[in-house]
Amino acid sequence: MALEHAILVSLLEQPGSGYELARRFDRSIGYFWTATHQQIYRVLKRMESDGLLDLREVPQQGRPDKKEYSVAGPGRAALAQWLHEPIEPESLRHDLAVKIRGAAFDEPAELLREVERHRQVHSDRLAHYLAGQVRDFTGPDAPPQADAGQELQHVVLRGGIAYEQMTIAWLDDVLATIRRLGVPHPPA
Repeated sequence: MALEHAILVSLLEQPGSGYELARRFDRSIGYFWTATHQQIYRVLKRMESDGLLDLREVPQQGRPDKKEYSVAGPGRAALAQWLHEPIEPESLRHDLAVKIRGAAFDEPAELLREVERHRQVHSDRLAHYLAGQVRDFTGPDAPPQADAGQELQHVVLRGGIAYEQMTIAWLDDVLATIRRLGVPHPPA
């Protein structure tokens, strides 16, 4: 997938400025497709000049006009073409897994701290996903009837939740294995 496809999906869900799009990447899309704010702005400009996006100036009180992007007809066609193309299942590239295997050839005590740090990051992300699920899909403020777009957003979120739960369980297994092998816990 190219960044262009992630941008097209996000702008079809809701048109917005480059800043708003970058914030969406920070809050949701960025958990499965990362891009810097600079990359997003650069690609937005190129997509607009290629005719994939429409740009509209939105007047703002006391501030410069906001540039709001939306998907143009050729952008919809490009996304539809990509959606119909087969993609290969993703291969897992996992630096931590290589470090874990490599710990057999070095002092693995430091690895405990790294695995614990990864576990905390995944626990925090899981908490963020679960809070988003309550806020956007299952809580008292969630819309009563979800449309197809919301249902598909929710199924992606559920996949993220399942992935984080699986990763935390695996990291717990790694920690238990390292401790069972008698590796002392590094000092904090």
